[in-house]
Amino acid sequence: MHDTILHAPADISELSGKITKTIGYYACFIALGLVVASLGPTLTGLAEQTGTALSQVSFLFLARSTGYLTGSLLLGRLYDRVPGHPLMAGMLVVMAVTMALVPLTPMLWVLIAILFILGIGEGTLDVGGNTLLARVHLHNLDPYMNALHFFFGVGAMLSPFIVVRVMAASGGIAWAYWTLALTIVPVAVWVAPLSSPRVQAVSRDGTVKHGRPLFIVWIAACFYLCVGAEAGFGGWIYTYAIRLGLADEIAAGDLTTAFWGALTLGRLLGIPMSARLRPRTILLVDLAGSLFSVGLIVTWPNSSAALWAGTVGGGLFVATMFATLLNFAGRHMTITGRVTGWFFVGTSTGAMSIPWLIGQFFEAAGPQATMYIIGADLILGLGVFWGLMRYAKRRGLS
Repeated sequence: MHDTILHAPADISELSGKITKTIGYYACFIALGLVVASLGPTLTGLAEQTGTALSQVSFLFLARSTGYLTGSLLLGRLYDRVPGHPLMAGMLVVMAVTMALVPLTPMLWVLIAILFILGIGEGTLDVGGNTLLARVHLHNLDPYMNALHFFFGVGAMLSPFIVVRVMAASGGIAWAYWTLALTIVPVAVWVAPLSSPRVQAVSRDGTVKHGRPLFIVWIAACFYLCVGAEAGFGGWIYTYAIRLGLADEIAAGDLTTAFWGALTLGRLLGIPMSARLRPRTILLVDLAGSLFSVGLIVTWPNSSAALWAGTVGGGLFVATMFATLLNFAGRHMTITGRVTGWFFVGTSTGAMSIPWLIGQFFEAAGPQATMYIIGADLILGLGVFWGLMRYAKRRGLS
């Protein structure tokens, strides 16, 4: 009894510290979602601001994702060497400043440079949230990881809702970007002074597990295709609906909100699902359901009902792919900043290339190219998923 009393304050303090840090990571991912989902509804405004066509302004996806790749792969390693919370806070400040500069830039090449820097902040913050959360919750990580990406969905859902209405009220995109920039600063103030978790050298079962290079490549390829589908859908559905005459600007903004809202709901449902279903089962359902949702839109291209159903379904099924892949990897290797950075190479290249590819065909082949490209991405995703499962089975990882 005496030992219990002595240890109780320490246990309470440790639990309180975990809760405070976890809340900080969730706040960071709300901010990340707000920023990531802001580009799609403002594409037309940015094209007008820079005097360029949509095929040219789609290079902003490429620039931001290249920065995301740079931050994930290079700066992500810093989480294994320096305190993580000041680094995360610094990236939030970078994101706030670059968001504030976006509507002030009339030249496309300068805007591309700004989006590249914004992407560095996003990628570094993303790696930090995932890596540090895994250190705080070394055991029983799955529900916390799903919750982390649920809060990203909260931010991504709120972003188009805020952006479209601020644009309507102000008559332009400037205050939309400035409003989002202002919401990021308090999160940086919250996170910066928190004590950073120590680097963990073991996996969840208490042993050191270095992931096989080919296993890491398979996981990264899955990230590429899953995040590519999510970014393509979320980035272009607004412009897709307007160009086909299926929605006006407000309705298209609500459609985008519906996509991110369904994604948020899916990630909320993913929290209990991750405790009951194997990761490969969840991923199979996600890929098949996403492909079915895109198929609805392709089959009835002039139906707003099919567009809404496919959009909601797409958001719902793509929701848990990201966290499920991380959970699957975390069961079989030690998740370090370096390993997470390599995973995010797949993430950033998918978020970079798929929306950019859609932009190259959007005007030349018509808006319908959007869904054909996303559908092809998901079919390829099923193939890569099958390959990952075969490799995992051979290595005793499934």
